[in-house]
Amino acid sequence: MLVIAIISVVLLSWITFWDVSPGTERWVIRADYAICALFAVEFLWRWRRSREGWKFPLKYWYEVLGMIPVSNPAFRSFRLLRVFIVLARLGRAADRAFGDRVTAAIVKQGTDSIVEVIKRPVTIAVMDEVTAVLQTGNYTSNIARALDENRAELDLMIVELIKKDQQMGRLKFLPFHDDVVRLVSDTVFRLVFSVLNDPRTDELISDALRENIDQMRDAVRNKYDAETAGATS
Repeated sequence: MLVIAIISVVLLSWITFWDVSPGTERWVIRADYAICALFAVEFLWRWRRSREGWKFPLKYWYEVLGMIPVSNPAFRSFRLLRVFIVLARLGRAADRAFGDRVTAAIVKQGTDSIVEVIKRPVTIAVMDEVTAVLQTGNYTSNIARALDENRAELDLMIVELIKKDQQMGRLKFLPFHDDVVRLVSDTVFRLVFSVLNDPRTDELISDALRENIDQMRDAVRNKYDAETAGATS
């Protein structure tokens, strides 16, 4: 299987990085299908012997990728995918040369290193996009709309809470108690809607969101700069 894995890498690299005649390409495609079938049979046999269940394909995910017949013309425009498959088949070849555990450990270490390198720049870029999106939102209008849609339920809840409150409960001895309570409730809602519909409130919320996101973004960037400086020193 080591020789077959190496041959598959050579054939796939040949049609990926060099121009070949249509006849040669058809021959390579047929050979690649046969090799992928052999890989699949061998993988299923090892999977059955391992008794690891679904942990086995997750552990050797690069072998699963290596069984994709990307030599097919349907994948011609996905050159980057072909490169990944070439690397996956190199991993399979390394399995046969050095053993499964060694290759799995190398792949895990390499994956962890790549994630460690790119995670903070990606986080900063995502936070930049989130900041731009959040600044365009109409949050106060959304809150006002939600309150208006549920106003009847909220009004009943406020009246119920006022009646249950020990201090406010004394108002029940006043004349027109229910009218006073509903007047207070309506006044509160009217003031809340006025505040929410004021552009200054929307600007306040946008500024608060921006300040918090900028603070988190600066913290991530400072940590990334510190790690970069430590790695280069």
